[in-house]
Amino acid sequence: MAKEVFWCSSCLNMSTRPRITFDQEGRCNACQWSDEKKTFNWKEREEELKKNLKKYTNASDNYKVIVPVSGGKDGSYIAHKLKSDYGVEPLCVTVRPPLETKIGQENVYNFVSSGFSHVHVSPDEEAMAALNKYGFIEKGFPYYGWLICIHTAVLQIAKRFNIGLIFYAEDGEIEYGGSTEKKFQATYDVSYQRKVYLEGGYEKVLEKAKLDESKLFWFKFPSEEDCKKITLTHWSYYEAWDSYRNYLVAKEHCGLKETEDTNTGTFTNFAQNDQALYCLLYTSDAADDMQCVDLGGRRII
Repeated sequence: MAKEVFWCSSCLNMSTRPRITFDQEGRCNACQWSDEKKTFNWKEREEELKKNLKKYTNASDNYKVIVPVSGGKDGSYIAHKLKSDYGVEPLCVTVRPPLETKIGQENVYNFVSSGFSHVHVSPDEEAMAALNKYGFIEKGFPYYGWLICIHTAVLQIAKRFNIGLIFYAEDGEIEYGGSTEKKFQATYDVSYQRKVYLEGGYEKVLEKAKLDESKLFWFKFPSEEDCKKITLTHWSYYEAWDSYRNYLVAKEHCGLKETEDTNTGTFTNFAQNDQALYCLLYTSDAADDMQCVDLGGRRII
């Protein structure tokens, strides 16, 4: 029998969100976290950041840390903060998304031109489409192939450059409602990444897609031994997360541009501008609004 579906008593989070919990007053754990983090001593967490930076930047003669970026507000903000406030030069990595937009392309170019070393990964298009399809069928994610790749491809690059620390942006589980398992832990490993961020469906989706091994390099994790050498962390652990602040900093220092109109389903115009698949748009008018890139004359929505 299906469980009762309800909304958070103070926001729009639904009880169907994976791993979300509610208190006796019906408030979701994202709302609880929003209040809780106001009481934190963020200076202490910044000291933890400095310790981690010292630990991992001393371990490599190459680039010291990786920051995955889309050209958007959050990765740009983190890369800028590392470089300007902590003197750490990150290697920035972009995984080219399906249904890439023109403004997304421009923002990546502007970000790189603002002074960062950058690797741009373009995974096999057939593999991306198949994994997105079966990820949608099996897990409800229309961009599951890309979701895989923004983890696996970054790890593959970290392995090859002998980089031991990767900074992702906010921990969506904690900030928006989900698992609180890592609420008080600065770092996590690949097993947690697979279980939570890939919804435990990675192997099943790969199996369903029936793809040739030669197409899967960027969608495969490094060996278990290599993964143990790489530590993952979220910037939101060390600093109170503020997407609008990130946007303003990225706009000023990294050339970030926003769309002229608000994005479908929201009131903002500065987030999720790199690709059009996020909101599953189907009409040609919507595709034009999202400025989708023409891929050789093929309709992509």
